[in-house]
Amino acid sequence: MMARKELFAVIALAAAAALSGCQSKGSVSEALDQAVIVAPNGQEASTAALALQATQSLGTGSTKVAMLLPLSAPGPAGETGRKMLDAAKLAMTDLGNRLLSLTIEDTRGDSAYAKDLTVKAITSGTKVVIGPTELPAAQHIAKLSGSKRPPVLALADNFAGGPGVYAVRLSEADSAAAGAAAIAVKGARKFVLLVAAGADAGAVEKRVANALSIYGATLAVTVPYSVADGGAKAVADMGSLVDAPEAVIVASGDGSPSAILAALKSKGIPGKATSLVGTNRWLEHPMDPLFDGAYIAALDPGETGPIADRFKTTFSYQPDVNVAYAYDMVALTAGIASAVGPDGFSKQVLENPSGFRGSTGLFRFRADGSSERSMPFYRVEKGALKLVAKSTSGF
Repeated sequence: MMARKELFAVIALAAAAALSGCQSKGSVSEALDQAVIVAPNGQEASTAALALQATQSLGTGSTKVAMLLPLSAPGPAGETGRKMLDAAKLAMTDLGNRLLSLTIEDTRGDSAYAKDLTVKAITSGTKVVIGPTELPAAQHIAKLSGSKRPPVLALADNFAGGPGVYAVRLSEADSAAAGAAAIAVKGARKFVLLVAAGADAGAVEKRVANALSIYGATLAVTVPYSVADGGAKAVADMGSLVDAPEAVIVASGDGSPSAILAALKSKGIPGKATSLVGTNRWLEHPMDPLFDGAYIAALDPGETGPIADRFKTTFSYQPDVNVAYAYDMVALTAGIASAVGPDGFSKQVLENPSGFRGSTGLFRFRADGSSERSMPFYRVEKGALKLVAKSTSGF
C-alpha cells in the first residue's frame, strides 16, 4: 500500500476541509486513502454486455452525479466510451458507491444528443456532470449562462473550457505553457510563439505568456500563421520582429507542424542558440524527422498510475489515458462529496489553486474553465520521445 503522502488521487485542498465546517464527514485525503480501498471482488470483467444500455446506475450515495459517455458510438469513440465506463465502475467500487448515485447516459457519439443530455442533467438536480466527450456539445454548454448550474467536468478532446465547464483533458495551451516553462527554468528568457490561426490561438498565447512570467521570461512576440501557406510567411515575419529568440514555440492546432518546421530548419532552428518547443498536438501525427531536437511536454498515454494493475486484473485489458481521465473525475467527485458533502461543489473548491493529484498527475482547474497539468517533459530524438524530466508544468 502507498503512504498517505503518495495517494494517487489526493485532493490538495485545505480549503475543502475548512469549508466542511466539521470533520465528521472526513477529509478528502481520508476518502481517497489507499488504506480504505479494497480491491474489487467479483466485479464484472467487461462492460461489453452493458455497453448498449441507454442508462445505467451505480452507487447508492446521496450525491447525484451524471456521466455522459458515447457507449454505443461506432469506432474509436465507442471504444473510448466503454473504457471510461469501466474506469467509472472501478472508481465507484474503490471510492464512490456509498457517496455517489452515478447515472451513466449513452450519448451514442451524437453531438446534438449529447448536448440535450447535458442540458437535461444540469437542470434535473444533478450536483456534477462528468462529460460529455463530444467537443461541439461541450462548447455549446460552455456558452450557456446561469450561475446556479452544477459544474461540468467535460471529457471532450481539445476543449478550451468555459466558466463552470471545466476542460479535463490536456490542452495544447497547457502543453505549450509547460514546455515553455521547462525551457525557461533552464535560463532562456526571450520566447517567440508561432500559433496556428484559429479560435484557440488567444488561449494558447495567454497561457504561454503567464507561464513564462512565473520564471522571469517573456513572450517577445506571437505570430499567428496560416496552415494553408505552411507558416513560411510567419517564420519570415518572425525574423523581422525579434532578434535572436532563445526559444520558439510551435502550436500547430489540428494541422501537422511539418511545413512550418521545415521553414524554421532553414533558419537554423532548432540550434545551439535557439530551442524548439512543440506541443501534445504534434503527437497526433506521424513522427517526422523534422520533429527531432524539439522539446514537448505531454502526458504519457500509457501512464495510469497506481490504478493500472487493479484495472487490468478486473477488466482483462491494459488501461490507457482515457481510463485515467474518467477514473480521476469520478474519484475527485467522490472525494469532494466525502469532505464537503453533496452541496460542496463550489467554484472555490473546484478552482483551488493547490490543485488535485490523480492518476494522471497534478492538475488544477482555472476560473476560465481551462485546466493546468504537470506532465513529463521529452526531447524528440531519432523519431522517438526521450524523457528529459518526469514532471514539469506551467504553474
